Amino acid sequence: MNFDLLKLVRPNVLKLKPYSSARDDFKGSASIFLDANENPFPNKYNRYPDPHQYKLKERISELKKIKAEQIFLGNGSDEAIDLLCRAFCEPGVDNVLIPQPTYGMYAVSADINAVEIISGKLTKDFDLDLDAIKNQWNPNTKLIFLCSPNNPSGNLLSVDKIKNILGSFNGLVIVDEAYLDFTSYEGFVPLLNKYPNLVILQTLSKAWGLANIRLGMCFASTDVIAILNKIKPPYNINGVTQQIALENLQQVELKNKWVEEIINEREHLRSEFLKIPSIKRVYPSEANFLLVQINDAQKIYQQLIVKGIVLRDRSNVILCGDCLRITVGTPMENKELLLQLNQL
Repeated sequence: MNFDLLKLVRPNVLKLKPYSSARDDFKGSASIFLDANENPFPNKYNRYPDPHQYKLKERISELKKIKAEQIFLGNGSDEAIDLLCRAFCEPGVDNVLIPQPTYGMYAVSADINAVEIISGKLTKDFDLDLDAIKNQWNPNTKLIFLCSPNNPSGNLLSVDKIKNILGSFNGLVIVDEAYLDFTSYEGFVPLLNKYPNLVILQTLSKAWGLANIRLGMCFASTDVIAILNKIKPPYNINGVTQQIALENLQQVELKNKWVEEIINEREHLRSEFLKIPSIKRVYPSEANFLLVQINDAQKIYQQLIVKGIVLRDRSNVILCGDCLRITVGTPMENKELLLQLNQL
């Protein structure tokens, strides 16, 4: 494989002169800021945030053991997904490959950007069909999206198969590791410098308990990150989000405690689900949720809604007939769910 990033980038993006503020050029300390037309009267919110999130990236680089220049931060991982489509896919010309079923925003972002979607199909065990995937991509395929652990199935994709794709595909391979913290696998970050076409997505919304602040992380080569920075909005991560994230990223032990409790509850739910006659299958999961095949899933979903319990109905998704995706809750929430399921 002869990977050439410059051949992937849209020509207009290569030529683009990005928006630049004085804060992009200025480094160091200052006492007077008269560059950005801000309100000069001090309160906690009158100044624009750091456009490059330097302090936050320094902390993430410590945790992930990569360079800060290999980190892009977005308004959720969804921003990085959208920017990848915009930077590398020519509308109406290029395409992306998305093995299904998986996270829906990959396809939504492609559709918004008028990028053709090649919908590959996972195996019946929700793993990669390597031969089928290789037969589906073509010279205009720029991105392959892989979610591992996968959503909605919860399983890790075959590591060797992902490595095989990385070594043979000339486009970018995006590995979404939103649920990695709930596994015993170290993930693909240690392989970042081995594969120039590897892009990794992670998030603070799951294990770190920070879904409300909407902060997604993207790790890639410095060249890929430079392109994403080139086209992002100038102040895409607000200062409040940066501060909350920075504070919480000091609390690794608390995050690990939550993860341990969630995994224990996941396994408890699995064993209890298997005792319920209407549940036909509980799929293996290394995420913070379980995919459950149950008789008349849509009816059960609606009945639980009436009881004030909201699940995710996945019964209309390919390979997920009569399936509900159930997030692991607190012990009390899980107890109530089991009570209602048994009564239904």
